Amino acid sequence: MAKSGLFTGVDIGTNTIKVLVAEYIRGDMNIIGVGNAKSEGLKNGIIVDIDKVATSLRKAVEAAEERSGIKITNVNVGLPANMLEVDPCQGMIPISNESKEITDNDVDQVVDNALLRSVLPEREIIAVVPKEFTVDGFEGITDPRGMFGVRLEMKGLLYTGPKTIIHNLRKAVERAGLVVENIVITPLSLSKYVLNEGEREFGTVIVDMGAGHTSTIAMKDQELQQIDVSSEGGDYATKDVSTVLNTSIEIAEDLKINYGEASTERASKDERFLVDVVGKNEPEAIDEYYLAQILEARLTQIFTHVKHELEQSRTIDYPGGIVLIGGGAAMPGIVELASQVLGVNVRLFVPAEMGLRNPIFANVLSIVNYVGSRSDIETLVQNAVVKLESPAESIHSQNSQSTEYTNFIPVSREEDVVVSSNVAALAPEQVNQDNRKEGGVFHRVRDMFGNMFD
Repeated sequence: MAKSGLFTGVDIGTNTIKVLVAEYIRGDMNIIGVGNAKSEGLKNGIIVDIDKVATSLRKAVEAAEERSGIKITNVNVGLPANMLEVDPCQGMIPISNESKEITDNDVDQVVDNALLRSVLPEREIIAVVPKEFTVDGFEGITDPRGMFGVRLEMKGLLYTGPKTIIHNLRKAVERAGLVVENIVITPLSLSKYVLNEGEREFGTVIVDMGAGHTSTIAMKDQELQQIDVSSEGGDYATKDVSTVLNTSIEIAEDLKINYGEASTERASKDERFLVDVVGKNEPEAIDEYYLAQILEARLTQIFTHVKHELEQSRTIDYPGGIVLIGGGAAMPGIVELASQVLGVNVRLFVPAEMGLRNPIFANVLSIVNYVGSRSDIETLVQNAVVKLESPAESIHSQNSQSTEYTNFIPVSREEDVVVSSNVAALAPEQVNQDNRKEGGVFHRVRDMFGNMFD
């Protein structure tokens, strides 16, 4: 069923914070308001001052509210790729209701079961993306609800991130007077928005050229294959211009935006402009070619690092080539320079939305698109993840509230023997004592479900 409703996306970047309000009408996205503000409190894409970020976010939200005429309370905020980890997960439960028809609650329970795993204390579960459901051995099911079955399984991908980054992101949004509706992993949202079905299937690389860092995202077989984040971003090029020309960061940024060429092959030696130099009373004339030399050197270094990482992961030869996005990708000549350094097909992604036809808006558009186009089953799975404050609390909650039929984890993928999560949560000594007793918990559960599945 096509979605309808209002969705607000937030992209917290190193240089600017962008807020976008979109209305979905039967699955079609219509932009009704955009706001942005100068970022403060971030370094290399990471929040270092929560209060400053909250203040900047509030300004961007107010600008979006003024343009859209809508009061913004809930937002979907993008999470950068920094230290993101992806692991497979799998869950299995018996269908305990009398009708044996699979319901939303069963999907919720199988997700809970898939998350009964150890996660390092410093990491937090962000999302689970279901790959397929299996009902009584029948695989490849996208949405099992409404089907008849005795046993439901789910295979998916589990995404975790550093608790520090996630906590600071939530806290900054809350201090801005907003509620986090969804945390969206930007590599996932970008792959859905920027790439088409064939590019995600056969393999394509997205290079997001932000101000604070450069992210490389390799996608193949509809899954993320590799994510690399380099601290070198557009701000490094600005600092190079500032240092070489002996001018302020503000002037250097203006020069980069207004006169910058990524490749010296496109730059003119006759085009000159005046630059205020520190320690001199009169501005100094600089030609476009000299500025291009400074920018080309830094950008070449960034693309060289990208090439090294892609060669190491053997993703550089993907048929879809490389797609450039981000503010740094808007510089003239960037595609030509990237093609020359990387030695593969490179193209620039420009959003089709009216008024937002600049690669700098790719992130915030992808966040709204990801949430707005998410299927009902994907939303249901993600809501089940959100309910779990932490893996430990989840297990405790399930043990205290579930019946003994609710949550089970497979002992082996090849066997149909299952163990109650209540038993798994006991101390080893207690389990051993119970098993020594005739009719202990383990034996009772094993015999009961062994008979059921036989």
